[in-house]
Amino acid sequence: MIGIICAMQIEADGIIKLCSNIVNERFAKMDFTLGTLYGKEVAVVVCGVGKVNAAMCTLMMIEKYRPELILNSGVAGSLSPIAGIGDIVIATKTVEHDMNTTALGENRGEISFPDGMVTFFECSKKASNLLYSVCSKIPDTKTVQGIIASGDIFISERKARLKINDRFGAIACEMEGAAIGHVCVRCSVPYAIIRAISDDLEENEGMDFVKFCKLASKKTVTAVSEFIKAW
Repeated sequence: MIGIICAMQIEADGIIKLCSNIVNERFAKMDFTLGTLYGKEVAVVVCGVGKVNAAMCTLMMIEKYRPELILNSGVAGSLSPIAGIGDIVIATKTVEHDMNTTALGENRGEISFPDGMVTFFECSKKASNLLYSVCSKIPDTKTVQGIIASGDIFISERKARLKINDRFGAIACEMEGAAIGHVCVRCSVPYAIIRAISDDLEENEGMDFVKFCKLASKKTVTAVSEFIKAW
């Protein structure tokens, strides 16, 4: 089974419409849809905004369905000129940019575990490379691979975005991916992340976010479905 965690309901709906043999289940006030897509079993869920929602959803997905892979899709803000509005970023690894225990002498972004310190959560190379290949075939869409940073704060200021880019080498930021990676890596479940860029480093006057999400969801739903077909 492949677990699919969406940031937007419109994405989940688009994927579910392509599925057959649909069964709905509800755990911890989260709605999971089970189905078959291109002959493969999938579980689709919307996690909600923020790292705690994402981590809780991921652990529930793992505990209930034991997926061989978890795939997360959604939108993100750009931290670098190499990724602009409408482009797609495929994560190579993730980092929690708001993790800060520097007062204890640790580095920004470092997370302490009983078995050591971790800053980056590595994505599945096989899944990430396949996502990149699939997305590269989407018309009029630039696809790049790189680090995605996550935190429980919406980063809108250019200066703050550039600081995250400088500190971690991240090219996009959002609010869930690294939490999903955090849980997946600790539970030894491969994961991958695809994000459509909703806003870049400059002012984006005239860009209607709701309208963009509809456009972005078409790209991510296409990418996820083609990924499932090829997996």
